[in-house]
Amino acid sequence: MSRFPNVQFMLSVAAPPQFPPDHGAEVAFAGRSNAGKSSAINAITERKALARISKTPGRTQLLNYFELKPGERIVDLPGYGYAAVHAGARRKWGPLIDSLRQRDSLHGLFLIVDSRRGMREEDVELVEWAQPERRAVHVLLAKCDKLNRTEQTALLRESKAILGAAGTVQLFSAHDGSGVEAAQKALVAALRPQAQAVGPRAVDPPA
Repeated sequence: MSRFPNVQFMLSVAAPPQFPPDHGAEVAFAGRSNAGKSSAINAITERKALARISKTPGRTQLLNYFELKPGERIVDLPGYGYAAVHAGARRKWGPLIDSLRQRDSLHGLFLIVDSRRGMREEDVELVEWAQPERRAVHVLLAKCDKLNRTEQTALLRESKAILGAAGTVQLFSAHDGSGVEAAQKALVAALRPQAQAVGPRAVDPPA
């Protein structure tokens, strides 16, 4: 049975007044354009086309909310790092993303990184944006099926060193399903930190 059987599209947000009420819990999904963010969302929620997948980088230009269950949401952020996205759209994202960070309901960040490129400066800046001292940060090293085992091990070690205590990281592939269950568990933990605090001690998801 699906871990998120009732997931559905909720709304798109183009300006702060359009945000849903600031209660419950939500986790933001972010990543460079074409890092595999939409595929990750679809794999984790076990839906084929919940988040639209495009071969054109920068296609997501709004904050798209999906409701997992009443009071629990994920929010799909615009991809970053693609110069051809209209400058006017990029200027709108700044205040919008800053407003998102001020929400009490924002409990965490899932950062999707293309395994073939590894974590870059912009990714590290987004970890800092999430204020990891207040929120859970979890990095998915997506498309890991494109690497061999030795490369995967080296990348995981390097990424853990970059993150330090700021977050957790795992290998992930929407294509072959690697790491999907671990990512689902990490998402539930981010949405329900109080439940995790009284339950068994959480550990880093397996590679």
